[in-house]
Amino acid sequence: MGQGEDGRRGESAPFAPEVVRLNGTPSRSGPPAATPGWKTLLALLSLALCTLLWVSGLIDSLERPSVVDSLSLRQLELGALAAEGVPEGLRPVLTGEAPRQDLREELRRQMEASEEPPLALRRLELALLDRSDGGAAGLSDDTDLRQLVTQVDAVRRPLIEALLDGRPVAAERRKQLLAPWSAPLMVQQLVCEQLPGGQGACPVEERSLRLLLMLLAVTTLPALFLLVGVALLLRLGWLAWRGRLAPAPPLVGPPLSPVDVTLLIAGGFVVLGEVFVPMVVQPPLQIALQRLAAPRALSQGIEVLVLYAALMAAPLLLLALMLPRRALMPAGGWLQWKWQPAHTALGSALINLLMVLPVVTASSWAIDRIWVDPGGSNPLLELVLTSADPLALACFAFTALVVAPLFEEVLFRGVLLPVAGQRIGGAGAVLLSASVFAIAHLSLAELAPLFVLGLGLGWLRWRSGRLGSAVLMHALWNGLTFMNLLFLAD
Repeated sequence: MGQGEDGRRGESAPFAPEVVRLNGTPSRSGPPAATPGWKTLLALLSLALCTLLWVSGLIDSLERPSVVDSLSLRQLELGALAAEGVPEGLRPVLTGEAPRQDLREELRRQMEASEEPPLALRRLELALLDRSDGGAAGLSDDTDLRQLVTQVDAVRRPLIEALLDGRPVAAERRKQLLAPWSAPLMVQQLVCEQLPGGQGACPVEERSLRLLLMLLAVTTLPALFLLVGVALLLRLGWLAWRGRLAPAPPLVGPPLSPVDVTLLIAGGFVVLGEVFVPMVVQPPLQIALQRLAAPRALSQGIEVLVLYAALMAAPLLLLALMLPRRALMPAGGWLQWKWQPAHTALGSALINLLMVLPVVTASSWAIDRIWVDPGGSNPLLELVLTSADPLALACFAFTALVVAPLFEEVLFRGVLLPVAGQRIGGAGAVLLSASVFAIAHLSLAELAPLFVLGLGLGWLRWRSGRLGSAVLMHALWNGLTFMNLLFLAD
């Protein structure tokens, strides 16, 4: 895994800011200037504030709700809905022998484990599941429904009264009864089964093929990707063991010092971007959205996109000011995007994504077994899972698939990794950039999987010499996550 002669020279000697490469030829313009004392002091102060903010954020992540339970419930609901369309021989693999029973048990477990009172919608779903299977004791006595009818508001009460009455209702009337609940598809199906009548078909009958395809997408495709990823990892290990891996190209990056990088990430990204920018931008943005009277979901999507774009502004402006204007720029630029040829950039991104997928999955599995309730999921995941507004989803998608990969890869793999690599070598720089990348997401529960993902992104940047490939891999990863959420959403 050596970098060749040039790479070894870069690892053993300090990185001199005045050294640049033009078409691979070193050029020296004189001795490096000493870092001013005020800049060092400002960097140390920024680092201290950044450390306090990150430690506080990681601790606070323990109190944030986790999206894991919601995803588990949605997948069980999808399996229960799609079960009728699954060939009988494949049901044990795709949905289990008794998908509705599995869903009922998981729903009851989550409600009992929650410190908050269960939502009326979830209590309704559990009562309907008990009814559909005759209850846990073999016969439902409608106790939960009778309790719920006294606790919900008048707008939602007619549905429960109709269920207790048990007489068939017309399809149009059923829709009217369900409307105030904003019920998920599973509840709609259960209500349709227990309030039959009219000419309208139940959701499962109308969407059987679509539900089956969605179930295959969230179960079969990930398993296939994992198998391919394991095979690619074994191939990589074999090549490394046989000494057949191509040497990594010399790490080329911006001519910045560690003090500059500390100011950029700790000062520009964390202190300015995550603290001061929201204080300035968020209040007028919320006022503007209120005046526009946009739907709540769309307002959330716009707010997420604008705030993330504003967060980017401070560190990117700082980076632009730090980069030399008169020095000869190396071939490929300071950040080494190297988008062309596009097919090789995309191909290497896809291959590395598949290789990192089984390792991230294994780390997530280990965390789940060791830590029962870690909490702390990214709030954006829950917003995507629960949003039904196409424009809001477009805002979330643009943030996750374009804005975030570009910005985060510029910071962590475009600047931090090559600058650190000139001092501690490529492997050390990959470890460092992955660590900072994982901590910056402020989630103890996701720290290990994000670290592994960061290793994959850093490995790709180091071994390919192309930042563009790392951006594409990051976007593909976010895209897979986003699509999985859409398949599980209603």
